[in-house]
Amino acid sequence: MPSAMREAVARPRPAGGIGGFEKWLSLWVALSIAAGLLLGRAFPGLFATLAGWEVARVNLPVAVLIWAMVYPMMVAVDFAAVRRIGERPKGLVITLAVNWLIKPFTMAGLAVLFFEGLFAGWIQPADAQQYIAGLILLGAAPCTAMVFVWSQLTRGDATYTLVQVSVNDLIMIVAFAPIVALLLGVTDIAVPWNTLLLSVGLYVVIPLAAGWLTRRRLGSDAAVRAFTHRIKPASILGLLLTVVLLFGFQGQVILEQPLVIALIAVPLLLQSYGIFWLGYLWARLWRIPFDVAAPCALIGTSNFFELAVAVAISLFGLQSGAALATVVGVLVEVPVMLSLVALANRTRHWFPGS
Repeated sequence: MPSAMREAVARPRPAGGIGGFEKWLSLWVALSIAAGLLLGRAFPGLFATLAGWEVARVNLPVAVLIWAMVYPMMVAVDFAAVRRIGERPKGLVITLAVNWLIKPFTMAGLAVLFFEGLFAGWIQPADAQQYIAGLILLGAAPCTAMVFVWSQLTRGDATYTLVQVSVNDLIMIVAFAPIVALLLGVTDIAVPWNTLLLSVGLYVVIPLAAGWLTRRRLGSDAAVRAFTHRIKPASILGLLLTVVLLFGFQGQVILEQPLVIALIAVPLLLQSYGIFWLGYLWARLWRIPFDVAAPCALIGTSNFFELAVAVAISLFGLQSGAALATVVGVLVEVPVMLSLVALANRTRHWFPGS
């Protein structure tokens, strides 16, 4: 990581503000995407070798980077916060209803509508099924790692965000695999249950357990904050290198088929803005304070793309259309979420006490 970026990550942020990395998040991701595309084109043999480092259909370089990215965020998850579910339950109700009862199904519906209907004349049927599978994986994976960034950018209630993330992660352990299997079955895609459950174990259960054990060992909240501050650069480096690697693997397809990327982005964009407005207006209708309402809507909109990418690779392969669709999710995620953060901050006055 360049020294300027490392300083931006490590520099303490003012209370309620954001650090240098978060402020320039879109730039870092854009540079990583460009680097991945260029490196993938310049060194195809290297990326082919990395793609071949697999065990039980799990790509080891991707797995290591995703663990590096997710683990620091999992340390921040406090399951003791689940006891606070009864405090101001409305925001949590919206988050859980959107994440688990609405979002996976609207994403699957939009994917089928576009790739089996509106875009059917431009996409081969086998490819269309792969793109649908990738979008289903994104829709069924609610955000964990980046939630805290979006909450900070809107000066959200950090404690309440922690409660939402903790409850979401507990539900994800038991709900992600069945929902994905149900929706893939509806689209007539064979579901390798063993691989799906292995992926949930690797990318949700193990990082959560490691985070919980680390938190217990550290003891106090102050020690946890100090620890996560020290290891935050590793998480950010994991994010950026994951983006480089994914776009390096898929670079040839992306450069040769820009139309496919645009087509995949259409339902993702509709889903993102539609889900945001659903959660945001629901929170306004219930007169939820802004510092809960904004993170609540943003959590529902954002995706745990790290999990979606890893599961797509495990289920369908590194060069599959499903993996490509989840990579396009990475491409869309940051600019869309930053635009929604800006929109939320401009409409803060809609909510009581703002």
